[in-house]
Amino acid sequence: MIDNIIHAAFLMTTPILLAALGGLVNRVAGLVNIGLDSMMLAGALVGLMVASQTGSWPAALVAAALVGGLLGLLMSLTVTRLQANEIIVGLGFNIAVAGLVRFFLKSWYGTSGTLSLPDVAMLPRIHIPVVADIPVLGAIFSDHDPLTWAAWLLVPATAWFLARTRLGLRLRAAGAAPQAARALGLNPLNLRDASTVFAGAMSGLAGAYLCIGVVGIFNEGITAGRGFLALAAFYFGRNRPWPTALGALLFGLFDAIQIRLQGRGLPAELVQTLPYVMVIVILTLVAITLKRARNKGA
Repeated sequence: MIDNIIHAAFLMTTPILLAALGGLVNRVAGLVNIGLDSMMLAGALVGLMVASQTGSWPAALVAAALVGGLLGLLMSLTVTRLQANEIIVGLGFNIAVAGLVRFFLKSWYGTSGTLSLPDVAMLPRIHIPVVADIPVLGAIFSDHDPLTWAAWLLVPATAWFLARTRLGLRLRAAGAAPQAARALGLNPLNLRDASTVFAGAMSGLAGAYLCIGVVGIFNEGITAGRGFLALAAFYFGRNRPWPTALGALLFGLFDAIQIRLQGRGLPAELVQTLPYVMVIVILTLVAITLKRARNKGA
């Protein structure tokens, strides 16, 4: 049972982690992306459609990343060029994309709510015989798909990128001191646009994962607010990749637990709130800890 919960936790962590890393880079560059959920939803639908039409999961991931990146670019241009409020724009994108998806399903497929397509290419599982039969280790390292491995490899890659590369340092400068960045000849708005495209692409991959990595179908509520869990994860991590990954894993664990509790006959409406209740609890504890640390420092 413990092995199953651990394996499910890593499964549920992947979409949160992907979107959280994208949102983290976006936040470092100076833009808080509230619209991650809309990019996940669009990526989920496009990923399923392409996986069904082509029979290729890599093509589905590429298509999902592209549509997510496009939405990210549109959102960023609205904020950086039209000077719109990033919070309002993000919320607007969430509502608009949800409505467009609903309209598309009804007009194109003649259905509403759930879309099931034939011959969907699912993400393959990588079986590692050396650890597969070892308790706990097998659940952590074996029978995961390539996108899960990629998500976790992106954690140290993101940390290195932001701390060690010229572009990473420029992104940090654009977010922390845009005036100083301009004085150095950088264009903070272009850097923010690029970071939002990256966040959109990562969220698109996260959405595609939910469809072709977990359930094999699309549902209007498939993201279930995971874009907001990703937002909470990088706030929990204070814009640092490793603590962000830890936050994503915690939220993924609670997501896996609530799914298992539903199978035990507990009310689904109540149990489904568990990950979000834990977000409030964890962020509150983090805020209290930081406040006490500041008081001691003073």
